[in-house]
Amino acid sequence: MIESTESNTNALDSNTAEVCKDCFGTGTKVDPVKGAMVCPCQRVDRSKKLLANSRIPPRYAQCSFKNFKVESGTSLDNALSFSRTLVDDYPAVDRGLLFMGPAGVGKTHLAVSIIRGLIEKGFPCVFSESGSLLKEIQDSYNPISKTSELKVLAPVYSADVLVLDELGATVPTDWVRDTMYQIINKRYNDNKLTIFTTNYTDEGRPIIDPSTSKPTVGREQKLEERITSRLRSRLNEMCTTVMMSGEDYRTHMGRRRFDIARG
Repeated sequence: MIESTESNTNALDSNTAEVCKDCFGTGTKVDPVKGAMVCPCQRVDRSKKLLANSRIPPRYAQCSFKNFKVESGTSLDNALSFSRTLVDDYPAVDRGLLFMGPAGVGKTHLAVSIIRGLIEKGFPCVFSESGSLLKEIQDSYNPISKTSELKVLAPVYSADVLVLDELGATVPTDWVRDTMYQIINKRYNDNKLTIFTTNYTDEGRPIIDPSTSKPTVGREQKLEERITSRLRSRLNEMCTTVMMSGEDYRTHMGRRRFDIARG
């Protein structure tokens, strides 16, 4: 008799549970202008799943536009504006962004902020560091590996938006160049949006002596020299290049911690 009462109570609770007034529990809302679309009541759970599958590294998990602090009128402010516009306009966007500049100016921060913003809008996005991706592909060739090249590349190919971080950082062997071209060209042909970051420029920055912080003889390699002119040309079609300059944030914070510790 007790079991019957509990069963009736549970059924009553289920029947009286609040149902979304927009989609009536179906998960799909019909907008008079846009037509059928995912109901906002489903967006929170979907965003959580997309965020869990995005592969954003824990170090960058809290990156957002809100905590990207810049001075007005600087190159970093300009990069922030490009980033916000892409998120606002997507999916009516046909070109990605190539963030180009020295280490520590916030290129990865902005790239992650973009995909977090797009995930909140319900679009699947993936973060991938180029060196780690190449290592995963190499490991898949091992006979005892439990994965395959196709399995490694599947999320990279299929994501609506991909962040490919640290482009050109890996020693540019023929295999590295060919593999990166294969990956990027696949997304180009599939008309998938890609966000890139790189420490290399098109001119090749002067090499800085770390002991004096002054230029030495020679220059760093150009991005084209790291990834081939063929791939650099492809990036020109796929992306708007956004230059970023400024002090290395990590070095600045390290000095600040040292000064605080010194008292």
